[in-house]
Amino acid sequence: MPKNTKKKTKKPDAGRNIYKGKLEVTRSGMGFVKAEGLDKDIMIERENMHTALNGDEVRVEVKGYFDNNKRIKGTITEVLRRKQTEFSGRVQVHPHFAFLVPDSDKMPVDIFIPLHLLNGAKDGDSAMGRIVEWTGNTKNPVGEIVSVLTHESANEVAMQGLLVENGFPLSFPDDVLEEAARYSEIIDKHEIKKRKDIRDILTVTIDPVDAKDFDDAISFRELKGGWYEVGVHIADVSHYVTPDSELDKEAYRRATSVYLPDRVSPMLPERLSNELCSLRPHEDKYTFSAIFQINKQGKVKEHWIGKTVMHSDRRFSYEQVQEIIEVADGDHADELHILNAIAKNLRSQRFKNGAINFSSTEVRFKLDETGVPVGIVVKESKEAHQLIEEFMLLANRTIAEYVGGIKYKGEPVPFPYRVHDVPDEDKLKIFSLFAGRFGVRFDLSTPETISKSFNAMLESVKGKPEQHVLEQLGIRTMSKAVYTTENIGHYGLGFAHYCHFTSPIRRYPDVLVHRILQQCLENDIHPIKHLEVQCRHCSDQERRAMEAERSANKYKQVEFMQSYVGEEFDAVISGVSTYGFWAETVEHKCEGMVSANDLFDIDNFEFNEGEYALVGRSTGLRFAMGDKVKVRVVSANLVKRQIDYALAEVAGQPMKKKTPMPAGNAQRGNKPFDSFRGGKKKNTKRKKR
Repeated sequence: MPKNTKKKTKKPDAGRNIYKGKLEVTRSGMGFVKAEGLDKDIMIERENMHTALNGDEVRVEVKGYFDNNKRIKGTITEVLRRKQTEFSGRVQVHPHFAFLVPDSDKMPVDIFIPLHLLNGAKDGDSAMGRIVEWTGNTKNPVGEIVSVLTHESANEVAMQGLLVENGFPLSFPDDVLEEAARYSEIIDKHEIKKRKDIRDILTVTIDPVDAKDFDDAISFRELKGGWYEVGVHIADVSHYVTPDSELDKEAYRRATSVYLPDRVSPMLPERLSNELCSLRPHEDKYTFSAIFQINKQGKVKEHWIGKTVMHSDRRFSYEQVQEIIEVADGDHADELHILNAIAKNLRSQRFKNGAINFSSTEVRFKLDETGVPVGIVVKESKEAHQLIEEFMLLANRTIAEYVGGIKYKGEPVPFPYRVHDVPDEDKLKIFSLFAGRFGVRFDLSTPETISKSFNAMLESVKGKPEQHVLEQLGIRTMSKAVYTTENIGHYGLGFAHYCHFTSPIRRYPDVLVHRILQQCLENDIHPIKHLEVQCRHCSDQERRAMEAERSANKYKQVEFMQSYVGEEFDAVISGVSTYGFWAETVEHKCEGMVSANDLFDIDNFEFNEGEYALVGRSTGLRFAMGDKVKVRVVSANLVKRQIDYALAEVAGQPMKKKTPMPAGNAQRGNKPFDSFRGGKKKNTKRKKR
């Protein structure tokens, strides 16, 4: 089981006052730089940021220590690399110049557009603009219009804006597309001789019904004595994406594909992601494989790792496989049932060895032809999903164990592990007290007893109203999984060695894993330079992709609920703060806020942080995480991506009226649960030239 790796705080060296790091800007406008070589952030006041924006890699000069040496203050002297150079906004054209007024308040100034760089944009158009120059001598950057969005739907503008806002470009450069187009679809006979040929073995893919990029396939054949050969075959992206090529540079910049409700922003051009590398049925493909001799109990006798050429015999959707599992009939039913039995035993072993059985709820939007949501479906993790999950986990763990056992010049081979640290003690204590309200008891004495406590909790609340809240809060209590060369293991999975090997079409760390793995197999190791820096970049890009995906899902929730203004729904309280509480509808999983201002008719409420509850001073009425409520939809604001609810009733609780508090005494937050997510207001001031 991984050990706690918390480090002691370091201070700046006495003889050094220049550091490099990444700028993070809070909603209040204050900045903090996470500097290399320092565990304590450097605080940057707005006037000392110069042209730096949130997420930029910067050089910062430390100016001194404040608050009894508890805080370090600094000034940004140089922007080394910008997180985001493209912004969506509204064009303002004047007689001799123009501006792009950004939609996002993450860009605090307007972008100056010379008239010859408007590229056809007119006054009032919605457009995408790119910064081309910004020196410290000017308040406004100089930019150009990349594309005009006036003719697009509001949904198109919103989705593209979210991608750009989080640093993901909307198109691939011409040289990247040209490089991708050079590759032939024909499998080379000389390349086949270098690989294990498994084209005659039954091989299938199992993916979402609307998937186009098929990263992985499973092969199966029966051996003697109750043993089976199960192969996990992964698209050999590294065959096409070679180090320092234009494809490689662009894949690294993006680092991940981004999955929005109505589109995918791919890490690789479609020529690779959907064609050459996608393991489509009835086509020969290059793959990197981990092949196991395994029995029904999930015991692995031996394994083989190497490059292969494969042929997919059948493409299944998860729904098709689930039906075959449930009715015991259909194409390759016998093989799928054996695979499912093995997967169930692998899963059982994982939980016995300390893995935590989190299963957070996901939703999928049913969209019409214009992208407007007409329905919401709650996605369930069934046996078909778990079948694929377990074999992917087995392959990822096996690859990490193999590379982890190899030395280079007496040291472990530098490798991008996927690690997950033990939970934060303080957060755990708060969470365990809250879980106690539902009869759950936690043993916090060791990492092993903590994981057992989590699993016991998840089992005891399954199917109950509090299940979703406890799962979500439990996940927030966990540390975040990241990529790093320092292998501390994966606490949530209970693995001492783990990496990402199985999705190189959509994740850059998997491409790095493939390259290093091949070096190890050939005993020709050339450590990748600055691998830890690349790991941090990939972790950062993953967080940005998740933020874009969350924002897009919220946009669709708001868009969906616009049709239900005035209607009432059963809901569960999903967050509590001094500003009110957040409630998620049971039917649609759409979260909105009931403002504290709207509760003044009932009582004056105080926020009890330790119990995640609002408690009425006079009535004693409580609104706590996990409580059932009935809410009415008051408004759904697409610009703010915000749903407002009003309390319709509280089951079983009398609602005594109280004189309303004078207007203006209530505050409103933007996100639920301040103690976990923060509740500061955004700085909406925009500097003009």
